[in-house]
Amino acid sequence: MREPRFPSLQHPRPLAPKAADLINRIHRAGRAPFWQRTPEDARDFYEKSSPILDLNPAPVADVRSVLIPVAGGQIDGRLYTGTGTDVSKPTPLLIYSHGGGFTLGGLESFDSICRMLANGLQARVLSLDYRLAPTHRFPTAADDVFNAWRWVWDRAEQLGIDRTRIAGMGDSAGGTLTAQAAIRARDAGMQMLAHVLVYPGTCAWQDTPSHAAYGDGYLLDTQTVKWFFGNYLRDDADRKDWRFAVLDAPHLAGLPPCLLQLAECDPLVDEGIAYANRLDEAGVQVDMTMYEGMAHAFYNMGGALAASRQAHRDTVAWLSERFNRF
Repeated sequence: MREPRFPSLQHPRPLAPKAADLINRIHRAGRAPFWQRTPEDARDFYEKSSPILDLNPAPVADVRSVLIPVAGGQIDGRLYTGTGTDVSKPTPLLIYSHGGGFTLGGLESFDSICRMLANGLQARVLSLDYRLAPTHRFPTAADDVFNAWRWVWDRAEQLGIDRTRIAGMGDSAGGTLTAQAAIRARDAGMQMLAHVLVYPGTCAWQDTPSHAAYGDGYLLDTQTVKWFFGNYLRDDADRKDWRFAVLDAPHLAGLPPCLLQLAECDPLVDEGIAYANRLDEAGVQVDMTMYEGMAHAFYNMGGALAASRQAHRDTVAWLSERFNRF
């Protein structure tokens, strides 16, 4: 048996000075953590606080709302057309699933990220407002994201989308949702071009060394993770379902190329590395970038961290290479 392509990390790793300063300032603010709030209050706080460290929203060529039918109802989507996109012919599309522990987040809190991606790619980006826990527990969010992918696939021509250039992306919980949707799309015969996973959760249980090393004081603490999963999962039996724990999916061969973007000082980093190795062992084309000294959620801190902006450029470069091969 060959050595894993992506080696494991020794923990703990030091935070980058700017990340450490930022985290210290967040802690000094003394705000109640998510797990001490009701889901409604946590969502409100998340929506109000997200723009503080994020990029400023950039103008794009077009933004429009779409309604996407899913099992038991419909979800909202927001379709961005980046500045410079050639809409005289079918365009590439990136389908974005936001993070937030299956409990928080939505179209507004990830608006700046989607605008940045649309402009950088000169393509369309569809942001998904999948249904949130605890009102909608597992597997609702997973099904919503996959059903949205299938809706796009079936209606690509009407949407002005090039079906050969559709990719998926998500961060944190959205990375989990994107990963499981990629597996289901493969099984359904939907040939997606690529997928990008930004510090995804992939494990059934949060018992890796990185969870022990970074579970207190690094933005995503152990109590918050327990709160998120307590909201999302119906019971512990759901942890055995690979739509929640994609690391346990039985077959990964045949998935589209994948980019994993991981934060070094993140409880989820070990399971991200493990998933990268499983993809590699299955023969999937996989690239992984490790952002030294960064903590969970740094991708949404482009207004404060240069490493966040570099991660954005890395995403755009990797996807552009694939979108522009045609």
